[in-house]
Amino acid sequence: MPDLLAIRHAESTMNAQGLWQGHADPPLSERGRAQARELARALGSDGAWILVSSDLARARETAEILAAALKAELVLDAGLREMDVGHWSARPHQEIRERWPEDYARVRAGDWQVRPGGGETRSEVRARALAALERAQAAQVVGHRLALVTHLGVLRALVPGIDVANAGRVQLGPDDWSAIDMRANGIEPPDNGIEPPINGIEPPADGIPTGGPL
Repeated sequence: MPDLLAIRHAESTMNAQGLWQGHADPPLSERGRAQARELARALGSDGAWILVSSDLARARETAEILAAALKAELVLDAGLREMDVGHWSARPHQEIRERWPEDYARVRAGDWQVRPGGGETRSEVRARALAALERAQAAQVVGHRLALVTHLGVLRALVPGIDVANAGRVQLGPDDWSAIDMRANGIEPPDNGIEPPINGIEPPADGIPTGGPL
């Protein structure tokens, strides 16, 4: 897998409200659109790009702003959607913690097999994200840099412990892909369902990213 830039979508209206999103499809907030424009300016001197984005509005709008500014090709891939959090979607942390304390605690602990709100496990998100990465690699053109525009839950399924703010970015290189490929090649997490740290990145103590709700 080549080096690529992984980008978390800019702030959505539900991010601004402190709500879990999952497959909910809110647009970017005004602040989010400004974040995306600022990111485009930061990337503008870095050469030619191909962008592969989640098709959810908050990621798609971020990618569209970037693509217009960078004159980049944009490909949408549903495999890069955020984790499906079922009926937790559009609910605040406090409500989820009070109504579903056991599952909430498991999610906070980084459990790979829990289904938040009856949605997806992190293992399932990882499997579809890896398939999307293979498709992204196939879309790459010689002389162009590749960037993914996706969601925090997807990034954490690929690189446990990573924390990326809205409109933040992280470069993923060969060492990261070697670690990510371990699970794709059948190396499973421990029996407690907690994925070991990858590439020396430890998750936050409470298991919840500081960058905000999903």
